Amino acid sequence: MSVEWYRHAADQGDADAQCYLGLCYSNGHGVEQNYDLAVEWYRRAADQGNAIAQFKLGLCYSNGHGVEQSYEIAVEWYRRAANQGNANAQCNLGYCYYNGHGVERSYDLAVEWYRRAADQ
Repeated sequence: MSVEWYRHAADQGDADAQCYLGLCYSNGHGVEQNYDLAVEWYRRAADQGNAIAQFKLGLCYSNGHGVEQSYEIAVEWYRRAANQGNANAQCNLGYCYYNGHGVERSYDLAVEWYRRAADQ
């Protein structure tokens, strides 16, 4: 399906299409790579509860892609996705706790989040 079809659905408020457009802009698939637009589309989907978009928005904040780098904000987005069962977000949240990125270092919480991810 072409990017134009996803854009049409995204403009109508479809969270999955919004997340897909974020992926397209983040990776330069079918469009020129543009992290600012990736963040815009991820945020629209994430605000509707799309766990993949929440995880991807966390990655953007972790890496400073399209936004000012902030582990604290990344953790917020990872936690939202992790609480919906997103294993990637659970793993990244474990990493944040293990390294003290955006949260107080806690090996116990790191293990808990790593375990949740591994159990899926």
